[in-house]
Amino acid sequence: MDTPKIFESEYRFCLILWEREPVTTTELVRLCQERLGWKRTTTYTVIKRLGERGVVRNDNGVVTALISREEAQVSEIDELMEKKFQGSLPAFLAAFARRQDLSPEEVEEIRRIIEK
Repeated sequence: MDTPKIFESEYRFCLILWEREPVTTTELVRLCQERLGWKRTTTYTVIKRLGERGVVRNDNGVVTALISREEAQVSEIDELMEKKFQGSLPAFLAAFARRQDLSPEEVEEIRRIIEK
C-alpha cells in the first residue's frame, strides 16, 4: 500500500500529533493555535482531510495517526528520489554528499549503512 501524500503544513500538524497521540481534538486545536498560529476551523479541516486520505483517525474526538513519522519520511524521500533523481539512489547520495560537510565518522557510518 502506498503511503498517502502529506503536504508541508499537514506534516507540521502531524509532528504535533506524533508527539502527543492519542490526543483530543480540543488539545490539538490548542496546540495548533500555539505552535502553528492556526484557527480552530483550520485544525478541524486538516484533521478531516488527513482522515479522508487515511493518515489519521478521529474516533469520537480522539485523534491518532495511521501513518508513522518514519513512513511519512520514507515516502517523501522516495518521491524526491523519483522526481529529481529518476529513482537513482547513487545520484541522490552523490548530490547529498557534495552539498554536505561530512565528517569522516559520518562517511564511515553511511558506508556501513550501504554495505548492509
